[in-house]
Amino acid sequence: MDWLGPEEWQAVALSLKVAIWATLLNLPFALLVSHALARWSFPGKQLLNAIVHLPLFLPPVVTGYLLLITFGRRAPVGAWLEQTFGLVLAFRWTGAVLAAAIMGFPLMVRAIRLAIEAVDPKLEQAAATLGASRFWVFATITLPLILPGLIAGAVLGFAKAMGEFGATITFVANIPGQTQTLPSAVYSFLQVPGGEDAALRLVAISVALAMAALIASEILARRASKRINGT
Repeated sequence: MDWLGPEEWQAVALSLKVAIWATLLNLPFALLVSHALARWSFPGKQLLNAIVHLPLFLPPVVTGYLLLITFGRRAPVGAWLEQTFGLVLAFRWTGAVLAAAIMGFPLMVRAIRLAIEAVDPKLEQAAATLGASRFWVFATITLPLILPGLIAGAVLGFAKAMGEFGATITFVANIPGQTQTLPSAVYSFLQVPGGEDAALRLVAISVALAMAALIASEILARRASKRINGT
């Protein structure tokens, strides 16, 4: 990638770093919430569903501002995290991970929940009647059957994290080399005369990464489906 300048390369590397971390951190929580929404009955279920999907309906800038007043260094949660764990989120790449994770979480939950709802509950009930625990039923019956949906959810979350702009720039700003991701770098280059070429190069990288993620997810999903169907 010699045709990329140092600042452009930093934006690409940081975007990949943020997207990978956001996806990995989201997966276990998305799996748990998806299973709860698809299979459990409990008070406040609809409220949980609304909260999970709220980032899809709020303007991203609003989400970023809510993160700032919650996790900023002077905000209650942000100050506690810094004093207790030394973790600073506002205006750091770690905050970009949090913003990307929150924006991608509803998409992951939606995909995984649909996959779980497609599994015949009778299969799970049959395993339970044979003495298998709930965890064992989930691990040996449900999880293998929802693997294509899990992959789809992970790819959706990764793609959203790579393209996240509004919440990220509001929460962590646009600091080159520290919090400047691909979308914010494209925005910055478009604001200066002669920056169109650099912006176009980053757009090309974004398209290439998105296509690679989609192709990889398709291949993995097909392999998972073949294993499930025994072909």
